[in-house]
Amino acid sequence: MTESRLGSVRQTYARTEDFPPLTHAFTDVARVVRETGLLRRTPWFYALVGALIVAGFGGCIAGFILLGQSWYQLLIAGALGILFTQVAFLAHEAAHRQILTSGPANFRLAAVLGGIVGMSYHWWDSKHTRHHANPNRVGKDPDIEIDTISFLETDAAKARGPLRAITRHQGWLFFPLLTLEGINLHFLGIKHLLTAKKVKGRWRELAGILVRLAVVIVPVFLFLPLGMAFAFMAVQLAVFGVYMGAAFAPNHKGMPIIAPDAKLDFFSKQVRTSRNISGGWWATWLMGGLNYQVEHHLFPNMPRPALSKAREIVIDQCRALNVPYTETTLWRSYAIVVAYLNRVGLAARDPFDCPVVSTYRRA
Repeated sequence: MTESRLGSVRQTYARTEDFPPLTHAFTDVARVVRETGLLRRTPWFYALVGALIVAGFGGCIAGFILLGQSWYQLLIAGALGILFTQVAFLAHEAAHRQILTSGPANFRLAAVLGGIVGMSYHWWDSKHTRHHANPNRVGKDPDIEIDTISFLETDAAKARGPLRAITRHQGWLFFPLLTLEGINLHFLGIKHLLTAKKVKGRWRELAGILVRLAVVIVPVFLFLPLGMAFAFMAVQLAVFGVYMGAAFAPNHKGMPIIAPDAKLDFFSKQVRTSRNISGGWWATWLMGGLNYQVEHHLFPNMPRPALSKAREIVIDQCRALNVPYTETTLWRSYAIVVAYLNRVGLAARDPFDCPVVSTYRRA
C-alpha cells in the first residue's frame, strides 16, 4: 500500500497486491443473475412509484393553496424537498436504463426527470459514469475530488483561509453543509450547461431547468409574504440537499481508496469499495435502492425490486472467494463517514499543531 504522510496523519491507498485478482468472479455471478431473471424490466413497480410521487405533488399543491399565508407552509416546503429527491432517484435509475426497455427512451426520461428536479442530466451523467467506472480511485473518481469537503488528505492539506477552518472539522460540518447542497446542485448543472464545450441538448436542458425553477419560485413569491417566501425556498432547498447527500454519502465514503495505478478485476473493484445499508424494504424506499450499493455497482441496469435478491447471490460469491462484503446500518454508516472526514481533515491543521512537531519543540 502507498502512504501519504502529512504531519502525523497517514492515508493508505489500496494497491494491486492488496486485492488478489479473481478470475471469472463477476462472470459467474452475472450468469446466475441472468438465469434468475433479475435484469428484466419491472414497469409496474416504476409506474406505482411515479403515481405515488405525482399524488404527493398534488397533495403539496392542494396544501399550498389551502394553507395560504401560514408558517405551516414550511411543512409543504419540506415535503417538496423529499419529493424532488424521490424524482432524482428515478432520474438516476432511468440514466442507468433500469426503467424502460430501450436506452434512448431511458435517457430521454432521465433528462425530463432531471429537469423536474432542476439538475442537468448531461452534467450528472458525465460525472456519474466516471464514478461507476472507477469508484474511489484517486484521479479518476470525480466523487472524491474536492468540493468544499476534502476526501483525500492531499486535498485537505492544500486548504487555505476559511476553507482550512472548515476542513479541520469537516466531519462534524458535513451534514450542516448539506443544507447548501441543493443550491450547489442547481448551480453546477446550470454552470455546466453554459460553459461546457460539447453538451447534447444544451438549450433544451437549460430551458427545462429554468422553467422548473420558475414554476416553483414564482407562485411562492407571488402568494406568500417576502420573508415567508424566502423561508419556504430555504427549507425546500435544505431538505433536498440534506436528503440527497444523506442518500449518496454512505455508499463509498470511508471505504478503501484505490491507488491511481492499481489494476483490479471488476468484481473486486466494485465490491470492496462499496457499502450496503441494511434495513430491507424501508431502506430501499428511503434511499431509492442506493442501499444496495454493491449490487448496483455490479449491475447498474438492474431494476430496484431485484436488488435484494441479487444481494443473496453476491454474498454467496463473496463468501466462496473470501471477499469482504460490507453492510451496516444507516446510522452506523453516518458515524463512519463523519469519522473518516474528520480523520482526513486533520491534514488541514496548522503544522505546528502536529504532536510530533510539538514533541521535538519541547525537547
